[in-house]
Amino acid sequence: MKISQKGLYALQAMMMLARHYNQGAIRIRDIAYEEELPEKFLELILLELKNARIVESARGAKGGYQLRRAPAEIHLSEIIRLIDGPLAPFGDADQLRVLIDRDAEHRALYRVLLAVRDAAAKILESTTLADIANPTPFSQRKGRKKESRRVVRSRC
Repeated sequence: MKISQKGLYALQAMMMLARHYNQGAIRIRDIAYEEELPEKFLELILLELKNARIVESARGAKGGYQLRRAPAEIHLSEIIRLIDGPLAPFGDADQLRVLIDRDAEHRALYRVLLAVRDAAAKILESTTLADIANPTPFSQRKGRKKESRRVVRSRC
């Protein structure tokens, strides 16, 4: 999976809108300035997000864009799939499964690529804008187990 520059810009803009959730619409100019994004490119990205009903726009002097849903309801996977397509290194998960079934010689390779895709998808599907807009340490998030830290000492 490769996230394009457009995908990164979309994620940055969405993070900014998440930080300002319930504060009304934010002008494109302000989003571009705060996130250091090219304004014209950002317009196209926000239009795509609006057409997908992830953000909504308001016209007029106080116009701009705002999230249509709460940041905790918008997963990173939704944004990335919209902007960049499937999460798989190439094609989509179904395409990889077909290759696993049909190409015995390369089956092990395709299984690794599917495992990579599944691991990335799991993280992106369980991470919301709320998680990254107002970050807390990973181990303190609700529903996540705190990982134990094991110190490995070398014997020299």
